[in-house]
Amino acid sequence: MAPPLLHLRDIRQTFGHRPLLDGAELAVAPRDRIAVVGRNGSGKSTFLKIAAGLIEPDGGERWVQPGTTIRYLPQEPDFSGFKTVADYVAAGLTPACDPDAGRRILDVLGLTGDEDPARLSGGEARRAAIARTLAPEPDVLLLDEPTNHLDLPAIEWLEGELKGLRSALVIISHDRRFLSALSTATVWIDRGVARRIDRGFDGFEEWRDALLEQEELETHKLDRKLAREADWLRYGVTARRKRNQGRLRRLHALREERKVRLANRPKTMAGMSAQDASPSGKLVIEAEDISKYYGGSPVVADVSTRIARGDKIGIVGPNGAGKTTLVNMLTGVLAPDTGTIRLGTSLSVVTLDQRRESLDPTETLAHTLTDGRGDQVMVGDKPRHVVSYMQDFLFTPDQARTPVGALSGGERGRLMLARALARPSNLIVLDEPTNDLDLETLDLLQDMLADYPGTVLLVSHDRDFLDRVVTSVIVSEGNGQWREYAGGYSDIAAQRSPESQAQPTKRKSAPAPEQRAERKPERLKLTFKDQHALKTLPDEIAALESAIATLEKRIADPDFYSRDPDGFARVSADLGAKQDALEAAETEWLRLEMLREEIEAG
Repeated sequence: MAPPLLHLRDIRQTFGHRPLLDGAELAVAPRDRIAVVGRNGSGKSTFLKIAAGLIEPDGGERWVQPGTTIRYLPQEPDFSGFKTVADYVAAGLTPACDPDAGRRILDVLGLTGDEDPARLSGGEARRAAIARTLAPEPDVLLLDEPTNHLDLPAIEWLEGELKGLRSALVIISHDRRFLSALSTATVWIDRGVARRIDRGFDGFEEWRDALLEQEELETHKLDRKLAREADWLRYGVTARRKRNQGRLRRLHALREERKVRLANRPKTMAGMSAQDASPSGKLVIEAEDISKYYGGSPVVADVSTRIARGDKIGIVGPNGAGKTTLVNMLTGVLAPDTGTIRLGTSLSVVTLDQRRESLDPTETLAHTLTDGRGDQVMVGDKPRHVVSYMQDFLFTPDQARTPVGALSGGERGRLMLARALARPSNLIVLDEPTNDLDLETLDLLQDMLADYPGTVLLVSHDRDFLDRVVTSVIVSEGNGQWREYAGGYSDIAAQRSPESQAQPTKRKSAPAPEQRAERKPERLKLTFKDQHALKTLPDEIAALESAIATLEKRIADPDFYSRDPDGFARVSADLGAKQDALEAAETEWLRLEMLREEIEAG
């Protein structure tokens, strides 16, 4: 194995009175591809800043092989002191670098270099920072949330660019697909410790879950041992003339170990749920040939769609394509220049904005949740103590008086979710909700949206999140044209054809008269295989659900692992396979049902 280019040993760092990192380690060898994962607030960004030499840790050692070049991409780049983007990028080059490298990357990313840094959008600022970081082609690249604020074309370009680099990569990201495509090793920062597995992110979650299950088993075994020792203490000591002091010491040690285990047990977010308002009407939004023009150019051109109660609609497109404009028209915030919008009855809308602009950085976390009205949060129509509600979203009681400006990006995202989900709603509008959120929070948000009985409009560049949440995707096809595809982001490519890319269609709307004269719409039909699947999939799904329930019951047996470790592993693997099969079967059934409904509709 090659010696490391960068090595962090026994890193310790405290935040206030809380230990953030406690003996964390990281070794980066040439051509490594390391994903760094962990919950918001676990210390990932701090760890990366220590690796970059920007923060001096409270304890431990940072070693860099002589001659090694390291570049760090921060979440929030600092442009102060630079008149143009080109000046900012050039400042990151060394005398040995190609002086035109930065300009070439800027050109690929759609920037000229002459832009004023003070006037950049979030996406443009991220592109400029990426150009500055990549241009020198360093030995080690440290990337903190590189996909934030990037649109899908830029994310896919960056993914391909990083795959071709010789640099070692250390990446923090919430984007599962991005991590899966690039990583060959994963470092999990959990309760101050950095644990490494030499497998890419694809294998991380199974490994993490196995570790946590084993930890739960150990805790359970400790509980039972503690109960036996307590019984001996109650009933055995009185029958003896002399106490067994060694056994007593062992009991107290067990209690202390149990106390430490409970204190260090990973927190859960059991309380994340949206507060349901009374149901909306069956029709939520109906748009007929709506258009919006800026400077004479169409941002949205003749778009028609019909959104029903319970639909989960993803909206996808490059930055500047008009995603926010389309959402604002669909929700009645912005009037179309032409066409009509009809909103359903009894709508209660909650919106989560991507820039967190509605958060006052000077106010405390508790004040933000209660709107300054005492210590109670109205969750739906019921009051809850603010500290209790905070803990549902992984905030600690001592953070109640923390100013919002001192929170990390992920913590601000969780705060926005906590505030939005407390309000009753039957239509949720989410604009880039995944920015800065950790993977566990994304899982819980995904589950909440899946169970939400209302309607969802989701603007996102996160391909995996779209695949897990939405029932269809409305995609920008350029020149103000938008087309809807059934399923998630991954289903777009399968449904696209050269003809469909050249001629976007409207959702459930008839072609214009001149189009009718030119071409006949392709008639959709169910194949024999599709018809057979529609009949058999419900029984297959029911059988899988029954098998999963049986396997989960076996796994729940506290003695199963100690009695038969190999059997436990086999049942766990079988459970995972059946859960995957169930998800695939449900996805296929939903696709076929939507296709059948579309055929029956005409």
